[in-house]
Amino acid sequence: MDSNRQVVVVRHAKAEAFAPNDVDRVLADSGRADARALGRWFREQGIDADAAYVSYAARTRETWALVAEAARWEVEPEIDGGLYGTDEDGVLELLRETDDSARTAVVVGHNPAIGLLAQLLDDGDGGAAGTDLAGFPTCTAAVFEVTCSWADVAPMCARLRAFHVARA
Repeated sequence: MDSNRQVVVVRHAKAEAFAPNDVDRVLADSGRADARALGRWFREQGIDADAAYVSYAARTRETWALVAEAARWEVEPEIDGGLYGTDEDGVLELLRETDDSARTAVVVGHNPAIGLLAQLLDDGDGGAAGTDLAGFPTCTAAVFEVTCSWADVAPMCARLRAFHVARA
């Protein structure tokens, strides 16, 4: 994918239904397999990460670790407590703080914020025709091309280039 910048929006993989609290929920076995499959897909697509923002919840950190390993990403993620409970505007604010030297920023978080962020960013002219961004299942990634600086990232400023639901 050739563009100035890319935003990669990822919803965490399938988690176990129960834990002492929601933050401590880890991935289910199927979620682990799907996260590895998503990482392999990123590698096959030639998508690399220069910056990463990951919610502090156990399931998002585990999703990141498995995806990054399979994708062969070496970037150290910023584990962000704010991503756990924020909305799509909060994630957009976080993206605006990305250093301009980064070409690709990855966000791993939770619905509804992640799915709504994808809808917010989309300019409607993307190459993934027929993609329903309103449906954003676990272990899904949307890859957007952004031609502005990170500080100028705004609603409808990005073009959807790929949408992938990873299932092992």
